This record gives sequence, C-alpha cells and structure tokens, in this order.
Amino acid sequence: MVIHDVIIVGGGLSGLRAAIAAHDGGLDVGVVSQVYPVRSHSGAAQGGINAALGNAEGGEDDNPERHAYDTVKGSDFLADQDAVEVMTGMAPGIIFEMEHWGVPFSRTKSDKIAQRPFGGGAFPRTCFAADKTGRFLLHTMFEQMLKRHIKVYPEWLMMSLVVNDGVCCGLVGYHIPTGEFESFQGKAIVLGTGGYGQVYARSTNTLINSGSGMAHAYHAGAPLKDMEFVQFHPTSLIGSNILVTEGARGEGGYLINKLGERFMKKYAPKVVELAPRDMVSRAIQTEINEGRGFDDSYVLLDLRHLGKEKILERLPEIREHSIHFVGVDPIVAPIPIQPGQHYSMGGIDTDFDGQTPVPGLFAAGECACVSVHGANRLGGNSLLETIVFGKRSGEKTVQYVKGREWKPVPEGVFQYALDIVRARVAALFQGTGQQEPAAIRAEMKETMFFKVGIFRERKLMDEALKRIAELQERYRHLRAIKGGKIFNLDLCRAYELRYMLDLAEAIAAGAIARQESRGSHSRLDFNKRDDHNWGKHTLAYPTPEGPRLSYRPVTFTKWQPEERKY
Repeated sequence: MVIHDVIIVGGGLSGLRAAIAAHDGGLDVGVVSQVYPVRSHSGAAQGGINAALGNAEGGEDDNPERHAYDTVKGSDFLADQDAVEVMTGMAPGIIFEMEHWGVPFSRTKSDKIAQRPFGGGAFPRTCFAADKTGRFLLHTMFEQMLKRHIKVYPEWLMMSLVVNDGVCCGLVGYHIPTGEFESFQGKAIVLGTGGYGQVYARSTNTLINSGSGMAHAYHAGAPLKDMEFVQFHPTSLIGSNILVTEGARGEGGYLINKLGERFMKKYAPKVVELAPRDMVSRAIQTEINEGRGFDDSYVLLDLRHLGKEKILERLPEIREHSIHFVGVDPIVAPIPIQPGQHYSMGGIDTDFDGQTPVPGLFAAGECACVSVHGANRLGGNSLLETIVFGKRSGEKTVQYVKGREWKPVPEGVFQYALDIVRARVAALFQGTGQQEPAAIRAEMKETMFFKVGIFRERKLMDEALKRIAELQERYRHLRAIKGGKIFNLDLCRAYELRYMLDLAEAIAAGAIARQESRGSHSRLDFNKRDDHNWGKHTLAYPTPEGPRLSYRPVTFTKWQPEERKY
C-alpha cells in the first residue's frame, strides 16, 4: 500500500497546482497520473489564459468585475456568480505567479504580458505564449513539482475510489507498465482527471480523456452537475479534429463559407468571429446544414490577411498542424475546419474550494463543476480555472487534514476494494460473449455526437438514451480481453468503457429533462431560454434504473439574467 497525507489523481494543471499547494502547506503529497505529467491534456490548450491586466491597447479599463460579468453573460446566466468572482478576482495574481515561476508569455512592445481578444470578452484579456500556452504552463508547473521533490506515480490508471464509513480515503490503481494493482491511501483525495471528450466522436480531446475520474466520484457518492452542457469548439481540423485555437480568430482570422461570405456578420454583427463559442459553433453548423459548407462538412478559417510574420510569431503551432494534418499552409491558403466536442462545463459537484459532498474527496479543473462556466465556457477561462481551483483545493486539503484527528483505516477496507477490482479485471479476461469493446465505444461516440450534439431535440435524444441502454447491456457480454496485464491498453479502454457509458447516460438524461435552450444546450423543440423554470443546476445521482435528477438554484450576486447580444 502507498500512503501519503494527500493523493492527487491527475498530472495536469489542476492536479499539479493542488499538489504544490498541499505540499507548501506542510503535507506529504503523492501524484497518481495515467500518463507522465507533461503529457497531460492541459498541454493541448493553445490560445491563452484570461486575467484583467489591462495590458492591451483598448483594454486599459479592464478589471476583475468586468471579467466576471463577461463570464456570467457568456455562461448564459447559469454560472454561480460568487464562484465566478472568486476566479476572476484571483486571476491577475495567478498570472503574475506563473510569470515569476518562468512561463515565457508573449510580450507587448513595452515588455508587458501580451493579451489578445477572445470570444465573449469586452476587452483583450487573454494572456498567451504564442499558441502553446497550455504546454508552457504545464511544463513550468512540473518544474515546480520537481523543485519540491513531490512524489509522482506515472502510468497508473485509477480503477476505483475507496470509501470507508462515508469518507473517501484512497483509491485502487493499475500500473500499466507492470500490470500490478495497488491501493493508495490518503487523508484527502483530490481528483484532477480532466474531461470526458472521448465519450463523443469528433473531439479535440486526447485518447486518455475518458471522464472515468468523474464516473468514479459519481459512484462514490458525489453527484454530477450540469452534465447536459457540452462545449463544441467552433474550429477543429477536418479529419483529425485537432484543435485550432480561438487565438486564430482573436488575432483577426475570418470564417468563410463556400459562397465566399464572412458569414458571422449575420449571426453576431458586433463581434463577428469573436462571439462566444456556442454561438459560433451553431453558426458554422447552420451554414453546413443549409448547404453553404464545403462537401457538407466544413467551412474555412482564413488567416492569410494576417501576414506571414504574424502567423509565424503568434500561431506557429496552428501552421504546423495545418500543414501536417490537412496539407494546408495557412500563410497561403484557408484552413478547413468544423466544430468538434471540446469541453465539459459539467462535472463533479464541488464548492469553490474543491470540496465534494463526500468528505475527504476534492476535485478541480475540467472534471469538476464549481460552477464558473454555466451553460457555456468562455475561451481562456479553462486554464484559469485549473490553476485557481487547483490551488484552492490544495490549500483546503491542508485545512481538512490538519483540522482532524485521524484513526487508522481498517486494512480490510483496502483489501476488499482491491479484490473487487481484481474480480472485474478477471471477468474482462474471461469474457465469453461476442461483443467488441471498440465497436461499443464507437457506437456510443457517434450516438452522442449526432443525437446529443450541437442541435438537440427530444426524439433524437430519446433514441440516444435507448441506444446507450442497449450498449450498457452489450457491455455485459464482451469478448475476452486478449493479452496479459502488462501494457494492455485494450484492458484499460475496456475497463473505462463502463464508466464512459454511465457519463453518456447522465448527459443524455439531463439534456432530455432540460426543456429550454441555454448556452451550449440548444434544443430545436424548446428554442428559448426559460429562466423561470430552468434557471437552476442539474444534479445527477446513480441508481440501478439510471440517473436520478434533482436541481439546485443558481447563485446570483450582482447580475440578473438578460438577453445575450453580441
């Protein structure tokens, strides 16, 4: 058994920042990560991180309150405003801390941290490091981990959480390189396991983003909140769906249909391409659906007018990806793009210190729902969220651990949890059915993208929920997993699939129940926002019959709902 005061699960920005905060508060910390930390999905974030610094020309009057208002408006008034104010208030300090730790932010001519416009922002407040912001933040954060000699356990997949007398006290992990199973015990467990992008087809997310960390918390007693709100990024490369940063539009890129029209002028005449993501994704999909896309599947992102020098300075990675994956050099030709699933606004229910309703269990980053994004996240707020609430979660674990007297957890508790995991894995190896895990996964992804996607209606979502139930039944009749336990990714993906289906079910159930259109949740059969009946958060709890839904009011502080106009 591995024992630390605090076990962090996830090696991305939220997990690493929580680990640093807990360590600096005097706790012994261990970080369990499915991949080596610098390979975490936080590194795929490109465009930037928001903070009201007022460094950009035209942005001198920006402040955290205006950042908070833009975030609340962007959320379609479903974000909890007290949590938003915490995040935006901490944002400038977070940026300066990251700069002092060594993040090489791009600079203005006067050598201040450069800021670019992002969708839904009244000012240019997105701090950036070319188009590699997430990668630079992640590597810098990992350097701080190394400096503190915090113990990291890479290539461990969490198989279950361990709960004793209602208190979360550890987890069971599978060591991918050796095939060993081990229990990890902590007085506090912090989940920073990321989103569920792989539940959907056409996702910008990496293959490790199964969302299983959310599902483990769900089964451990922490409800999932607002799962129906799924963000589709407007611009991903056709074919691979690799992200094309919003920074490309922030730098001045145009969206063009096959008629040569800069079509966003009719959807958001004031801000054009810099409308919030839900609006731009719907506009692109509408152009495609109505026959103004190319090959009925994509439109073009035109950067040519920015000039070679600016593209090489501000968007070098986008140029590389475009050349390598679609054979287009954006200096000389437009990039073919389409919307792709990108982010989960919903997640594990937490307060703004990362605490879940399960004592001892904390969560931060994309796997958590504070809620600061509501029905739609503004670009640049995700990297900020990971660091703000990663830090706050780590600091709260210090109070939690030091503020209690601890009794030893009976050893049998962990042995029982290990036995259950081993039995589940043995069942996968001994499967006698004919069902192929990869086929079930593919059907789930296609079902979610096309039936619980950018545009939604009851008939298609009912079909999706029925199909998910069929896939859950088919999962009980898998063919035997081949190979041994060492480096068996077939085993990993098959084990996670059960939990991915649970998340798909919660997303679809919440979406069917919410009879309105709000942010990313756009229903053709209920096409207006309904603040009277649906100005509330959805909470999902697992039952044998499927998710049980309940609701909680949104927290308002300063801003009452109004029509979103851009």
